[in-house]
Amino acid sequence: MCALLKRGAFDWTDVIMYTIGVWDGHDSGAVLLKDGEIAYAANEERFTKRKLEINFPSNAISAAIRNAGIKPTDIERAAFTTTEFSKTIERVFPIIKENYYQFRRRKMLKPGPFDIKHNHWLKYAMTSIGPLPGCVAVSRASIAKNLMKSGIGNIKIDTVEHHTAHAATAAFTSGFDRALVITLDGVGDGLCGSVSTFENKKLERRLSINARDSLGMFFEQVTNIVGMRELEDEGKVMAMACYSYPFQQEENKLHGFYDVTGTRIRARYGWHKQYRMLENIAWSMPREQFSYMAQQILESCLVKFISNCIDRYGIRNIALAGGVFANVKANMLIRRMDNVDKWYVFPHMGDGGIALGSALYSEYLHTGKCSYKFSAYTGESYTQDHTEQIVKSDRSLSYSLETPMEQAAHAAELISKGNYLMWFQGRMEYGPRALGDRSIIAPADSESVKEKLNLYVKKREWYQPFAPSVLESEVKNIVEYDGKGYDRYMTMAYMVKKDLRDKLKSVIHIDGSARPQMVGAENPTYMELLKKVRKETGLGIVLNTSFNLHGFPIVMTPEDAIATMKATKTRYMFMNNLFITNKAGV
Repeated sequence: MCALLKRGAFDWTDVIMYTIGVWDGHDSGAVLLKDGEIAYAANEERFTKRKLEINFPSNAISAAIRNAGIKPTDIERAAFTTTEFSKTIERVFPIIKENYYQFRRRKMLKPGPFDIKHNHWLKYAMTSIGPLPGCVAVSRASIAKNLMKSGIGNIKIDTVEHHTAHAATAAFTSGFDRALVITLDGVGDGLCGSVSTFENKKLERRLSINARDSLGMFFEQVTNIVGMRELEDEGKVMAMACYSYPFQQEENKLHGFYDVTGTRIRARYGWHKQYRMLENIAWSMPREQFSYMAQQILESCLVKFISNCIDRYGIRNIALAGGVFANVKANMLIRRMDNVDKWYVFPHMGDGGIALGSALYSEYLHTGKCSYKFSAYTGESYTQDHTEQIVKSDRSLSYSLETPMEQAAHAAELISKGNYLMWFQGRMEYGPRALGDRSIIAPADSESVKEKLNLYVKKREWYQPFAPSVLESEVKNIVEYDGKGYDRYMTMAYMVKKDLRDKLKSVIHIDGSARPQMVGAENPTYMELLKKVRKETGLGIVLNTSFNLHGFPIVMTPEDAIATMKATKTRYMFMNNLFITNKAGV
């Protein structure tokens, strides 16, 4: 149905169109489009508190409807993605994906080699099968049934292919009129990647990459073999690789596992044989060295493949999506390529972003709309009154009221004196990164504060670097910036200028790189805080890490924030015009 605003006689210009996009797999979520604009977007994990939730996003759908102030029956259209055989089976028998979720996140004892429910070999065999006859109909019926439980019924439901959804996120939010759109991930609908052209307001698939040749699955296997959680800890492998001694690719024992010829990526071995070979190679060396080998192979294949695609199609602006492009070190090398003019990585590049891709592509099919102003700040927000009522009722906390300008100045003063603090403002960010609305922030020059955050607050592995937020106006003074586009979403690594590395010890990696959020007018309160930090310290930069406990999603509500503040014994928090002090904080 449609929500109608009537001004006298009925006028079709008064019709407000609502489209809901849903994803019910790994990192499930929902998106609401209102008259072709992104009105709300969130992932289910923020509501259930289960990181990378896999269940149908009922809570995110309800929140989208509530935030829009509409009824479920006002929604005109729904869109979802991925109808491959394995995903369809999971929709019919949800216990299958729940078992794998518990296994993958290591919430159970290690199963035996013959436990078929938790067997990697079965997973590889199943996910390599694309959509089969009947899969679309069965999946559509499952989605319709779950939407009905949310009160959304009797509507049009569009099915969007997995890599088309990824491509739509990159192309339609990039701001480019003409771009080469490349998607790469583990596997989806029998493919691991695609290349499309976006020009003259038309998104057109040019080539597809078979699931067997998946670089994403390769890196997933490496992550598992070094003792980490696939689909979650690949970034740790990337970080750990920097602690290996370097060597030439010809000395790499993984050399030859993948071949890039023209615009074709080809895996030398099938998934099962590849996994056994990787296990055997990893057995004889430190994890750092094995991780370095894998990172080197990924980087060299991506650079060659993307460069060849640019040369073939003659389009030098690139828009990227898919989980492989969460690898910020590989992205840095792609950005540096001579034949790249402008680049864009969709901020929620993994499967958590394809609910939006489904909705955008549905809108494209029905209206032709293919350009959106993207903002990461699309989730829940809470009023000052609501926040104050919660804090008032807790005797372990004290608070005072401050305007946004006062909060920026006060927070900057605390940071300049060597404190870390929690920063909770406005609408929750969409995607895997905290971007100044649900952040923990700290001085960029303090190794002691960095260690305190690692050991007592975040409880992360020692080799994982923290990332900085930096004023857009100061980017060229801090990192080696090439003018190919600002990164407001922490999707890209940059090398920090050598003369500043000693001053920015808490936000750079061992190799001198950093993954900055470049802050401009899109977040005025956070920008003001950075300006005040610059006034206090001489540099408009802070350490910015996500506001969460290790293994949990980023906080959503004031209640979540306060619980995290207490659990970590954090002393200071700025939240919705309140300066809060934890009396038990240290």
